[in-house]
Amino acid sequence: MKADIDVTMTYPHPADRVWAALTSSEALSAWFMPNDFEPAVGHRFTFRARPFRALGFDGIVRCEVLELDPPKRMVWSWAGGNIDTTVTFTLEQTAEGTRLRMRQVGFDGLGAQLTRRILSGGYPRILGQRLPAYLGKTSASPDATPPAARCEEGGGRSLLAAFRRPNR
Repeated sequence: MKADIDVTMTYPHPADRVWAALTSSEALSAWFMPNDFEPAVGHRFTFRARPFRALGFDGIVRCEVLELDPPKRMVWSWAGGNIDTTVTFTLEQTAEGTRLRMRQVGFDGLGAQLTRRILSGGYPRILGQRLPAYLGKTSASPDATPPAARCEEGGGRSLLAAFRRPNR
């Protein structure tokens, strides 16, 4: 059994701003998870989250940058718990701003499918609320309301504990 996660969002920002939010360790920490990311092919990095023992997740997602084509495409390996997948980000400038497509593939086996179902409920929230809020903060005055993103695919469910930020 195999299925993918495929979420497309459109942001009212230029592609270089969205690209910067995807390729800066500081930015990724602000809207996604703490990490040691560097935008260099071959760089191995981790995301850190709370463990989710029921799915065999120790709280560390081990990744590697596989491809970089600024500011259009980035591919990571993504391994944690019972999954070993590939995540591809594709950016396209449109009249409305930037269309971001995030596709995660390689969910092999029953356990990985359970993880995929849980993650697929979280990505629309992460890409539809947290990233646009970050983009709004980086482009507006402190008291401005972040712009809304438009979700073209995906559904919204509760977020997997693995995507929650650790308590500080």
